[in-house]
Amino acid sequence: MVETPQYAIKTERLNFWYGDFQALFDVDLNIRQGMITSLIGPSGCGKSTLLRSVNRISERLGYVRTTGSVHVLGYDIYAPEVSLVQLRKSVGMVFQRPNPLPLSIRDNVLFGLRTHSEERSSREEEDAVVEQSLQTVLLWDEVKDKLNRPAIGLSLEEQQKLCIARLLPVKPRVLLMDEPCSALDPSGTEAVEELIWTLRGEYTILIVTHNMAQARRASEECAFMLMGKLVEHGQTSNMFVTPENQETADYIEGRYG
Repeated sequence: MVETPQYAIKTERLNFWYGDFQALFDVDLNIRQGMITSLIGPSGCGKSTLLRSVNRISERLGYVRTTGSVHVLGYDIYAPEVSLVQLRKSVGMVFQRPNPLPLSIRDNVLFGLRTHSEERSSREEEDAVVEQSLQTVLLWDEVKDKLNRPAIGLSLEEQQKLCIARLLPVKPRVLLMDEPCSALDPSGTEAVEELIWTLRGEYTILIVTHNMAQARRASEECAFMLMGKLVEHGQTSNMFVTPENQETADYIEGRYG
């Protein structure tokens, strides 16, 4: 039996460059299995770069360079033999602004499954996947009677939930969220935060946020970054009450950032 690693994500001496600009400096970060971890820090500190390094999405830019290692679920994702298709099935990404496809709600949910599956599922199997995915993201009751309507007709909150639901049929183990509530109003933010808590345990969630209240509410562990370096990482409750570093305290208390 293959032993499940303690850490879903483990970076070691991770460095990252955009051309000549170095965005990450020797980042060592361990993200525990099944937990919600928030990444905080001022704009430009490397949070999103680190997040995107975990599924190699920045490679599409063509002028980036990485050294060090990133292990996800025990595998070195920068090893030559790693398939990006398989990696992105295991590591789902949710962006700042909802990006539903110009398809029906139902076809949005099934898009990844149809893309990655070699065999077409039956209508009954697809219906079950749609219902389960939408139930998981707390959206089924709102949309069950309008599954064939365009997804872009949903509210922003519902669109963001749908984008998370779209990831689930391919059975990811890790969910990366880059400020998933930044485009939402307070009620939408509350709804997505509630959803994130329901997903903990079954999924490992790494979330970037500029919202200190959200980091405190919606994560179990927190990592603070500054100028491309990891300054502090620990339990969220401890970091917001008794941070170990003065830089962390200054940021949390709003002295800069």
